[in-house]
Amino acid sequence: HVQLVESGGGSVQPGGSLRLSCAASLNPDSDYCLGWFRQIRGKEREGVAEIGSDDYTNYADSVKGRFTVSQNNAGNTLYLQMNSLKPEDTAMYYCAAVPASCLRFIRYGDFGYWGQGTQVTVS
Repeated sequence: HVQLVESGGGSVQPGGSLRLSCAASLNPDSDYCLGWFRQIRGKEREGVAEIGSDDYTNYADSVKGRFTVSQNNAGNTLYLQMNSLKPEDTAMYYCAAVPASCLRFIRYGDFGYWGQGTQVTVS
């Protein structure tokens, strides 16, 4: 049974930093692509970053150079280090997983497991 639980959200001033964490309970017999998405109320969920079991990473253009996705060696915790935060980064952030290789599009429909989200507010 896959379970994802995000933490680390909060309020920060523009230019500040936050680190999100996602505790992941995954099937140890499968390799996963893990991703971060964000959603503003009333808008579509947007892919932010993804990381594969081989540590392949991919980022949305809007966060390249500011956000870094990583995972611990055990593969059961996903991180999103967010630096130089902007007001437009304000959103609910979700972690996601799929038992497959990353498809390099950070696409909502490619991920089947989701956490409950953690709010990030930059103002």
